[in-house]
Amino acid sequence: MRRLWEHFGDLGAAWAAPADALQRAGLDRRVAAAAVAERPSLTPDAERDALEQAGVDLITLADSSYPVLLRRGEGGPACLHLRGALVPEDEMAVAVVGSRMITSYGRQATLQFVGDLVRQGLTIVSGLARGIDAVAHRAALEAGGRTIAVLGCGVDVAYPPEHRGLAAEIAAHGAVLSEFPLGAKPDAPNFPMRNNIIAGLSLGTLVIEAGTSSGSLITAARALDWNREVFAVPGSIYAPRCQGTNRLISKGEAKSVSTVDEIMAELNLGLVPQQLAMDGLLAHDHTEGTLLAHLGSEPLHVDALTRLTSLPVSVVTSTLTMLELRGLVRQVSAMQFVRAR
Repeated sequence: MRRLWEHFGDLGAAWAAPADALQRAGLDRRVAAAAVAERPSLTPDAERDALEQAGVDLITLADSSYPVLLRRGEGGPACLHLRGALVPEDEMAVAVVGSRMITSYGRQATLQFVGDLVRQGLTIVSGLARGIDAVAHRAALEAGGRTIAVLGCGVDVAYPPEHRGLAAEIAAHGAVLSEFPLGAKPDAPNFPMRNNIIAGLSLGTLVIEAGTSSGSLITAARALDWNREVFAVPGSIYAPRCQGTNRLISKGEAKSVSTVDEIMAELNLGLVPQQLAMDGLLAHDHTEGTLLAHLGSEPLHVDALTRLTSLPVSVVTSTLTMLELRGLVRQVSAMQFVRAR
């Protein structure tokens, strides 16, 4: 999908392209042939109507609303189905994951960390599973914060069934996301893909209670693949549900943490609430705010910003010049810009 987007500049043009044009875009011959063969059985307009009827938005890599953190790498899915809304503040997010079989220790740790993270202005990302995930989502909502649930099924499918109400509440105060189409069942192979998105959406991943075979360890591994930080709450050496977290720490794959201050310091986020407030004050107009929302610590070329924002290149370059003069962005190489935090 990335190759198609970059080659054609428009996904609609890619949809209508013949097989040889798809091959020139970088697709394997068999993939290109299969795409053309399947095309007559697919109706984009019908899919769009179904999404509208379900109240679900579809975000693609070509959209400026595609999550900034998920775009900074090759692991982001081509499409995301969305219930609720994503906002620029969600760029400041931490994933909180752990065992489905939660203990009183795990519950207490989750409530403490999530409450403190929300009070620092961070969005909480998790997977809506039983146990740690559900407690993390509820704790974020109760603290008045934002939370994002990433599913291993369609966003219109209630899984687990008892979390239907929680999913609706999250959609009303955050976002429910999935790369899977409407009606997709929660099949086992979907969940590692779900965990990849959880990690990709987050600046860091916090693991609270995980056994040696916990799916949370997959999320931690994906976070490392994204070059993001991994944190773990240490537990008793006698507790089976802490063996996975303790092993992450002992292998040096996760940093042991006991307070949110340690996470904030490691992520260099000591002034998140002030930074979020200043963004609105420092952006003199909508154009500046849009560019600031897309820039982060990873360099972005002017051409990429032009494509992401749908702004004329002349507007992007002149606005970046003004932002650079005010010390809000930095040019790190030819036409490559980062946010000056």
